[in-house]
Amino acid sequence: MTRAIPSAAELPDLPRDEQGSPVFREPWQAQAFAMALRLHEAGHFTWTEWAAALADQIRRAQAAGDPDLGETYYLHWLAALEHLVATKGLVSTDELTERKDAWAEAARTTPHGMPIQLRR
Repeated sequence: MTRAIPSAAELPDLPRDEQGSPVFREPWQAQAFAMALRLHEAGHFTWTEWAAALADQIRRAQAAGDPDLGETYYLHWLAALEHLVATKGLVSTDELTERKDAWAEAARTTPHGMPIQLRR
């Protein structure tokens, strides 16, 4: 199945290359993008809802001093995704916090250069 990348009109601030494809600086950015796309395809939210949630996160960050130079775009993307999945009841905020804490602990305890593995 071919996934439809949101258009520039739907997500005007999405970093893109000359061909219009999304650009990612880190693997986690591509993963966050793919999760949002998959949840949309599954019918959990519309692109209108997504764009509004992302715009809200960006506005909040700018109000808190984010200079909006593009480096933090996918942090806003991730925050919007977390907000939407919690609001839609797909995951609780406690579950999100627990998972984030588990990954942070795994990153802290993994020797440099080794793959980070989440313990069960």
